[in-house]
Amino acid sequence: MPVDVCYTYAMPKRTQKVEKDGIYVLKLVLFFLMGAFWLRIAKEDGSYLSLPIGLVFGVVFASHDHFQVDRKIEYAVLLIATALSAYIPIVGFWV
Repeated sequence: MPVDVCYTYAMPKRTQKVEKDGIYVLKLVLFFLMGAFWLRIAKEDGSYLSLPIGLVFGVVFASHDHFQVDRKIEYAVLLIATALSAYIPIVGFWV
C-alpha cells in the first residue's frame, strides 16, 4: 500500500527593519523644516507670490518611505509645518 508523504518546510521569518528613536525624531524635525520652506517671488506691483516648495519636495520624499504609518505621520508634519509657516514666516527664499 503506497503512503503519501507531505513535506512542509518552515518559511524563513521576515525581519522587520527597526528604526532607532533618535533617527525617527531627526527625520520628523527635518520634515518639519522642509515643510516650512517657501519660495516668495516679488511681483511688479509690490505684492508677493508665495509657493510652498518644501511641501512639494517633502511629499515626494515621504512617498518613498517603507512604512505606511510613518508616511502618514510625515504627511501630517509637513502639512502642519506648511500651515504654521504660512502665518509665521520661519524659513523662506526671496526672489
